[in-house]
Amino acid sequence: MCRTCGKVGCCDSSPMRHARAHAVTAGHPIVRSLELGENWSWCYLDEAYV
Repeated sequence: MCRTCGKVGCCDSSPMRHARAHAVTAGHPIVRSLELGENWSWCYLDEAYV
């Protein structure tokens, strides 16, 4: 889920990589996992966990 606007997109392990595409087109680089039990965020600009 996008940390800026809340848009939900599939991650890079999915074929369409909607979250990455949203980060590039919308300029919202940080996403967080919505998987139960996971508590991480990822920055597409830095290619690193935050």
